[in-house]
Amino acid sequence: MNITDVRVRKVNDDGKMKAVVSVTFDDEFVVHDIKIIEGQNGLFIAMPSRKMGEGDFRDIAHPLISETRNKIKDAIFAEYEKVLEEKVDAAPAE
Repeated sequence: MNITDVRVRKVNDDGKMKAVVSVTFDDEFVVHDIKIIEGQNGLFIAMPSRKMGEGDFRDIAHPLISETRNKIKDAIFAEYEKVLEEKVDAAPAE
């Protein structure tokens, strides 16, 4: 399984949620609404989830092994960094 596309759809400067991302696998399967979140130990990804009962959340889709999660995370963070750099480059100089 290969990651063939990563799209950063929304970037937020405020709050803990920094971006919403879609990842495509093998040009055949896409997972939307993966979130980049600022936590106490830095950025992490949160897979799409649904609220269950008393405030608990359950992932709708997620990798089963940590190697796959790391592959997804690395691809997402690489694209997120590109988007942030483009945003800085596009900012008007003062």
